[in-house]
Amino acid sequence: SGLLSRLQTSAPTIRTLSSSKPFSQNIPSCLWKLGRLNHVAITVPDLEKAQSFYKDVLGAQVSETVALPEHGVYTVFVELGNTKLELLHPLGEKSPIASFLQKNKTGGMHHICIEVDDIKAAMTELKKKKIRILSEEPKIGAHGKPVIFLHPKDCHGVLVELEQA
Repeated sequence: SGLLSRLQTSAPTIRTLSSSKPFSQNIPSCLWKLGRLNHVAITVPDLEKAQSFYKDVLGAQVSETVALPEHGVYTVFVELGNTKLELLHPLGEKSPIASFLQKNKTGGMHHICIEVDDIKAAMTELKKKKIRILSEEPKIGAHGKPVIFLHPKDCHGVLVELEQA
């Protein structure tokens, strides 16, 4: 009965915590809504070795390599259940990933991608909030959906990709 009485005693504390003000109360309302984390992108110097690591060593489901010339990258997606990893490798000499690899020889985290329900509304509102967007219009991303990238200096050092859900 000692454990039961302790649980009964702590129950009001749990109820008090769960009935406190929701975190989102401090967030101003928007015309668009932030969704789930779609993927974390990792730049890799050797795409085949990286694919093999996630598939053969960790046992993950790994996609085929897809070339995205408009973005200057090859992409491979690693399924993780609750999200994905996107492996990036340079495609062409003008690839933005090539310059990233020059600075980070072994590769590393490149960007995070978060879904939004209305990318155009997000662009309009973010511009009003002085957040720089790296293109005038959304481009079609690896999932065949419109994407934009937010300047890392405006996002606390992180390159943020927003993707239309």
